[in-house]
Amino acid sequence: MAVSSLVTRYASLVTGHIRYNFPPLRSIKESYVSDLSSVTAVLEEPARGGRAPVVNDLTIHVATVNGSGSQSSNSVLMRSIFQMGVPVSGKNMFPSNIAGLPTWFTIRANKDGWTARKREVDVMVCMNAQTAKEDVEALDPGALCIYDAPLNCKAIRNDIVFFEVPFAKLAGELTPDSRLRKLLTNMIYVGIIAELIGIDREEINGALNKQFKGKTKAIEPNVQAIDKGMEFARSSLPSQNRWRIERMNKTAGKIIIDGNAAAAIGAMFGGVTVVTWYPITPSSSLCESLIDYLKQHRIEKDGKATFAVVQAEDELAAVGMVLGAGWAGARSMTSTAGPGISLMAEFIGLGYFAEIPGVIWDIQRVGPSTGLPTRTAQGDVNQVALLSHGDTQHIVLIPSSVSECFDFASEALDLAEQFQTPIFVLSDLDLGMNNWMSDPFVYPEKPITRGKVLTKEKLTELNGKWGRYADVDGDGIPWRTLPGTDHPFASYFTRGSGHDTQARYSEKPEDYKALVDRLKKKYETAKQYVPKPAVDIRDGAKIGFIAYGTTDFALEEARHQLLSERSIETSYFRLRALPFTEELRDFVATHDRVYVVEQNRDGQMGDLIRLELGEDQRKIRKVLHYIGLPCDARFITNEVLRMEA
Repeated sequence: MAVSSLVTRYASLVTGHIRYNFPPLRSIKESYVSDLSSVTAVLEEPARGGRAPVVNDLTIHVATVNGSGSQSSNSVLMRSIFQMGVPVSGKNMFPSNIAGLPTWFTIRANKDGWTARKREVDVMVCMNAQTAKEDVEALDPGALCIYDAPLNCKAIRNDIVFFEVPFAKLAGELTPDSRLRKLLTNMIYVGIIAELIGIDREEINGALNKQFKGKTKAIEPNVQAIDKGMEFARSSLPSQNRWRIERMNKTAGKIIIDGNAAAAIGAMFGGVTVVTWYPITPSSSLCESLIDYLKQHRIEKDGKATFAVVQAEDELAAVGMVLGAGWAGARSMTSTAGPGISLMAEFIGLGYFAEIPGVIWDIQRVGPSTGLPTRTAQGDVNQVALLSHGDTQHIVLIPSSVSECFDFASEALDLAEQFQTPIFVLSDLDLGMNNWMSDPFVYPEKPITRGKVLTKEKLTELNGKWGRYADVDGDGIPWRTLPGTDHPFASYFTRGSGHDTQARYSEKPEDYKALVDRLKKKYETAKQYVPKPAVDIRDGAKIGFIAYGTTDFALEEARHQLLSERSIETSYFRLRALPFTEELRDFVATHDRVYVVEQNRDGQMGDLIRLELGEDQRKIRKVLHYIGLPCDARFITNEVLRMEA
């Protein structure tokens, strides 16, 4: 889909002024394929000795209406390809209203395992009159377009292979129920796609059973709808050999999951006991999933829960509860998005200054203000790194995959208690809400880290000679006690105002300077404990890349393009956390030019890196992708080639 048309469309959606050119409707005719003579050459090209079929490398783009029930059918389609052994990813692009506006679902199948967004659409399914014209106009010549007959998409262009389908008629043959017809229509296009590109029916049925597990009554009519679509494609549509799905073996033992669900599982295994949250897209599903998992696995035989979940009245209250629970000794967390982070600033400053543990997941979306609530970005880097007034620096974990969402969920809880401070985990909508293929998660065996907590016995040994905010080990991290510790020396004042090492109120200049210097030292100590970067240095590479989060998927593919198409060897430094570690300086020093690739307008991480590097900051260049859609490899490749030229 053309970037310019997307930007125009999304801008109009946000302002509420939707301007589409609606294609004219026409009655359904006996023939459901436009101008067979004009497309025969494309359809039969492989048989004539032309281009070979493209096998296991295609993108399917389904355009429907939000609230139409297409999510299940799209999941069945994606999973059936996955079950045939072909690597896949699924991206749901939906509006920020409840129902009625356009929505798209994109499935990328790629034999080499590339799962980032791809600009080009190979197979289009047009089911929405509002977007049909723009959807078809954005296709490359020769693409396949399956469309609902009244949309008359074949009138828009003559260089696309069109397949016209009377979906209403076919669904009417399945059921007289108007509501059910609407739902079954989606499964009909699943059957048509399956027949056209070669997806096995048994895998479709397997995916369907998984999607509707335990709902026997729902399975049978959906099977009939899929069969109806496959039969129609066989009897009424010409076959095509341009794009095909064939069995391979690259998905054995793997799973499909979204990042928010992976984070929820990781937090449960990490021992979270208090979860407070306020619903906000795109973070809501993290806590919703976590609630379900906790109810399944963390309720004792006597019926008592080993956790507490509170839906707060707003994000400010949610993070306040997190800090209250962390102060009391519970492992606590919340999830939110950029607007919620903005509201949390004052409480986060309290947690940093009074040294209280807690975990905040930020599932980033497009800002500022309301922005584009259902689009992805990496625009909260500066906000989480420096949130609050005064001199504040936060530890931030940055997962790039669903497996790291799982791992970092428990690691963040450990680091929060170890460093007695709020810890941010910086994800985004693309990772959090979309479908990703992954190896199964590794069962955690490392014991939970509670950090420097004084027990009753240790307090007796110290005989009162300890200070809540004293640095006794040289690492900047003080000792703490938990409320309820049965010892007269356990108590102290928790202060968000100036204080000395004994937690006494103080406005003395020397006490304040010593305090903030110790907090800085604690941040420096964190460099030894945060997840190390993933570094790939290639011999002879003059160009280095730095990226983080979901940009990783597009960047790895772009590196492949640069090498295979232009013989340009590159190195790669994938950030996984703040603060920066010594590996960053070493990596930049090793290369002539370093491109920082991120999904925001200003290059926020690039600026933080420049501040860190000193003289070597002159090597840093920025590749910035900020249209609300996930970054794609070709964008990175083109930008780097442009700047290199």
